[in-house]
Amino acid sequence: MLAYDIQGSGPGLVLLHGTSSTGAGSWGTLLDALTADHTVVMPDLPGSGKSPLPDGPLNVDTVADQVVAAAREAGLDEFVVAGASLGAALAVRVAARHPRSVRGLATVVGFARPRTTLRLNLEMWASLYARGDENLGTYLTALSFSEPYLAALPPEAVQQVIAQFGGHAALGTAEQIALTLGIDVRGDLARIAVPTLVVAATDDRFVAPEHSVELADGIDGARLVTVPGGHAAVFEDPGRTRDALIDHLGDLRR
Repeated sequence: MLAYDIQGSGPGLVLLHGTSSTGAGSWGTLLDALTADHTVVMPDLPGSGKSPLPDGPLNVDTVADQVVAAAREAGLDEFVVAGASLGAALAVRVAARHPRSVRGLATVVGFARPRTTLRLNLEMWASLYARGDENLGTYLTALSFSEPYLAALPPEAVQQVIAQFGGHAALGTAEQIALTLGIDVRGDLARIAVPTLVVAATDDRFVAPEHSVELADGIDGARLVTVPGGHAAVFEDPGRTRDALIDHLGDLRR
């Protein structure tokens, strides 16, 4: 069973985080708005937060089933599932694998599979992490934030961000990167039969916007929304993503 945090009240909303992150790490700037009208459940993926790693490699179907089990343990028989980055691909698998539980889907800076540039980014991340390279924080900062955002920060603030990225990693980072490298949910896209929102960030250098286009093109009726910023757009300018999600959730409630 995955550990999870639960906040708010109202219709169910399950939030899935990205690689080597947590619910608060991926969604923190949006939580006040989302928990105002929803019961928000944030599972820790295996190797993050309080969720242990299994003995073997992570499996996307197993993780998807664990997400649904955590939601049910939290009291949600039916819910909207939203995922950021790796969480987006997992959310797609959850929606395709458990259609009776999922009544809506949202992806934020997500992907169906790692295209070439994302694959190279992930392989470099895995290499730097494995050898404890001191430049890991610099690498992740450059990929995660847009050029305009970083250029506007004073040098000491940039160094603080670098230190944060370099010093905080989930126990299961290597295993989660391996899961991300091997994931491919393109075959699930045509099976999604619930209203879907796809959010892309214009200056995302980690997961290029083309990944979101692939998601939106593959899911019948999906709505693609583009917001400014990099992969960490929810921290650079959370308002645009927040408004898109709130509108989507509002449409589902109506």
